[in-house]
Amino acid sequence: MEVPTTMDTTKRSKADGTAVDPEAPVQLLDPTGRRLDHDVYDRWAAQLDDEQLRQMYRQMVLTRAFDNQAVALQRQGELGLWPPSLGQEAAQVGSAAALRPRDFVFPSYREHGVALARGMDVRQLLRVFRGVEHGGWDPAEANFHLYTFVIGSHALHACGYAMGVQRDGDVGTGDEQRDRAVVAYFGDGATSQGDVHEAMVFAAVNNAPVVFFCQNNQWAISVPATGQSKVPLARRGDGMGIPSVRVDGNDVVACYAATAEALERARSGGGPSFIEAYTYRMGAHTTTDDPTRYRTSAEEEYWRERDPIDRLRNYLHTERSTDDAFFAEVGTEADQLAASAREYCRGIETPPAARMFEHVYAAPHAQLEAERQWFAAYEASFVDAEVASVASGDGTGR
Repeated sequence: MEVPTTMDTTKRSKADGTAVDPEAPVQLLDPTGRRLDHDVYDRWAAQLDDEQLRQMYRQMVLTRAFDNQAVALQRQGELGLWPPSLGQEAAQVGSAAALRPRDFVFPSYREHGVALARGMDVRQLLRVFRGVEHGGWDPAEANFHLYTFVIGSHALHACGYAMGVQRDGDVGTGDEQRDRAVVAYFGDGATSQGDVHEAMVFAAVNNAPVVFFCQNNQWAISVPATGQSKVPLARRGDGMGIPSVRVDGNDVVACYAATAEALERARSGGGPSFIEAYTYRMGAHTTTDDPTRYRTSAEEEYWRERDPIDRLRNYLHTERSTDDAFFAEVGTEADQLAASAREYCRGIETPPAARMFEHVYAAPHAQLEAERQWFAAYEASFVDAEVASVASGDGTGR
């Protein structure tokens, strides 16, 4: 398959002869779920059959059910914090559907849908936000790295990993079982971080097989995207010499098509790409945030009418002859996942404090071992003091 060296940034014409705004996001499903033609991305969208589209719908619904349950668990005091992904399911599931098993993902901290699509037990995510694990899962199991809470830093990690893949000879061989690529997910706020720009510079000059996937949900906590850039964020990739595209992030088909193209380019040796998925964070930034302080209810209602799950459901129902039994089945599965997540979270036991010394370094480390021994003695001192108190009969337990 011939891979284009640049993404679609040219002016085109609609069927009626009117010009297409080159800065308008690529859209293959309109908000009502009607399929639209596109002269560049149709060939990628055509790869999706009914079963794949239904699987994406299923994953989007499950992601939302899990996410809603996690918010409820935080409100009930079971989690310390939770970053909702409400409204971003299409961007995450659509892009993840284009990944192959050997591709590697570097998420930020909101990619619950990508984790689910990669085959992870998403309940493991809860361990991090309950505060009992540093990571919570083995990144090698699903080629899905640990969540990154330092904004933008993982873009450098992704670029470095991609350069390693390149040096291992796993790029451009033409063997689908061998060629692989890397995706770094981040939000619009991260594009203002130096780490992201440095990663793009390294990726561009080294032709690294990495896709920078920006979910522009329009709010970096309380700062709007317009307060960070005067032009579409995809232009930042253009400035680095990286093929870039802006897609409708609530259109799961467009997100799939753009990512499939970018990944094919990366795996074949064509280098990095930048995708801006223009979407909307319908919930709070995290459960400590109050979005009513910085945005209007009218704005939220506008985006509720463009719900990504409703859009795909309408398309499946009207153009893919999907019956109500399928949607009911998915709804039941979503309820089961939510109940399972609730039970799992409440069953998490607090690990011993000494667990913090595990999985810090890949090899033995003298300083870490010294700190481990000091901590063991420190904990033991409390036990010794309690025993001595009981023996002396003062009853304080101190």
